[in-house]
Amino acid sequence: MAQALYRKWRSQTFDQVVGQEHVITTLRNALRDNRVAHAYLFAGPRGTGKTSIARILAKALNCTAPEGDRPCDRCPTCVAITEGRMLDLIEIDAASNNSVDDIRDLRDKVNFRPSEGRFKVYIIDEVHMLSISAFNALLKTLEEPPPHARFMLATTEPHKIPATILSRCQRFDLRRIAVPEIVNHLRHIAQEEGFGAEEEALTAIARGAQGCMRDAISLLDQMLSYGNETVTFQQVQQALGAVSAQAVGELVDALAERNVAAGLTLIQQLMVEGASLTEFCHQVVEHLRHVMVLQMTGERSFLAELPADTVQQMAQQARQLAQPNTLYAIKRFSAATADLKNSHQPQLPLELALIEAIQGEATAVVNLVPVAGAAPAVALTPTPAPPQTATKAPATSATETASAPTTNSATDQSTVAEAEPAPLDEVAIKRLHQQWDTFKKMVRDKSGVRVQAALSAVRDMAVADQTVAFAFGNNQFSRDMIAEPEIMGHVVGLLSSVLGRSVRLECQMGEKATLTNMIQVQHEAEDGDDPLVEYAVATLGAEVMEKDHLGKV
Repeated sequence: MAQALYRKWRSQTFDQVVGQEHVITTLRNALRDNRVAHAYLFAGPRGTGKTSIARILAKALNCTAPEGDRPCDRCPTCVAITEGRMLDLIEIDAASNNSVDDIRDLRDKVNFRPSEGRFKVYIIDEVHMLSISAFNALLKTLEEPPPHARFMLATTEPHKIPATILSRCQRFDLRRIAVPEIVNHLRHIAQEEGFGAEEEALTAIARGAQGCMRDAISLLDQMLSYGNETVTFQQVQQALGAVSAQAVGELVDALAERNVAAGLTLIQQLMVEGASLTEFCHQVVEHLRHVMVLQMTGERSFLAELPADTVQQMAQQARQLAQPNTLYAIKRFSAATADLKNSHQPQLPLELALIEAIQGEATAVVNLVPVAGAAPAVALTPTPAPPQTATKAPATSATETASAPTTNSATDQSTVAEAEPAPLDEVAIKRLHQQWDTFKKMVRDKSGVRVQAALSAVRDMAVADQTVAFAFGNNQFSRDMIAEPEIMGHVVGLLSSVLGRSVRLECQMGEKATLTNMIQVQHEAEDGDDPLVEYAVATLGAEVMEKDHLGKV
């Protein structure tokens, strides 16, 4: 019976280990200096070489070749370990032998001297599966092992191992193996097995393995079973349910060009062809991640394993897409990957992810409380971002009816009138204090963490009628940030929605917020909206609608 390739091509010497040079170098130095520890912990993702390295180290400890050649993989001891008949190498699967009795049996036998080699080596795989009682039973042996015993623990979940065990082991963390390294190893295996392989096919296998060499070799074995002399990309596509990089690039092109029709047509075509939409979604997320890396770093060297034309396409998409849109698209397609498994309409989660990534996340409805003498009623509906240009019906700004004196000069944009200072609105101040954390979260979602942090510098606040004052103590930097026109517009809009009425904001220095005794009245020939209306139209994509004499919109 033919042997599986992943067993046939399992690393037998340090030179054959792929992608874990940081571990191999340290172990070789320890062997050279005769400083091998009594217990090692090899942690890392599955299929990256944990137990293989443990077996190679066991060979090196018992190899009869000259010191510089260990392990030679030729002496009787090395051959016995390779063939699985070395009595002094005990491999324990902790997933099925995890009871305290199993460890007690180990503890009772560990004191017997080795029968063939110099050391008795225990390899405990998936050691995190041991019970608490079993760990406690193992602890004393790990703390004071007999001089002829060595322990090698392997796990994919080191965080589940008690600290008392970890502290008694030298720990090595194995990394996921890079795509180019997997491709090189698969090419070597295919050549040695007498098969050809398309470069694109090997790359697809390596990417599908996600850093796991064992999975990559197993998939190559499956491809060789097709009976063809050459492993083709088409075979790999059929096995993985993957689609070509061209189709993935075309969908991201549709996203970058905001072409919903082109994207939906492509998804429908993939459905008809029977492609795996889940795998396609994985590929789209991976492609968008590469675009994000280019946007954030501008370094193409991070994408060295990709074809030059693919990197060029990603660079173009990075210029077309805004960074926030790229991040949101990654989140939406990542969520769609999970939704695809339970959807009654197989393509619907993917289609929704595409449409929402193009149109943007819907903005929540803001309910405004009508206030006498305030602006016209505003209807706010969930609107895709970035907002589309809203058509605004002619309206008379409520501020034009204010009782303050005005000027007829066409060049004047505002006038200032003397007025008595309005009394503080204690109810509004209390409401703002109660909803301050919610308000800051809204600001963070809209303008970012830096603006939210600037609001944390507010020492006092005052509210009266349609004016709010924030005092920033001696923090000039935070005060100036909130006072920037664009940020001020966002903050005023959200502040108005919290208070339920249109307000203006004064940013002040000092520990005490004070309302000025001057009322500023804006006069604009056509666009005399108050801040809330301007925020709703410009940011939320709302429309301004007039009421008739019966109060209907």
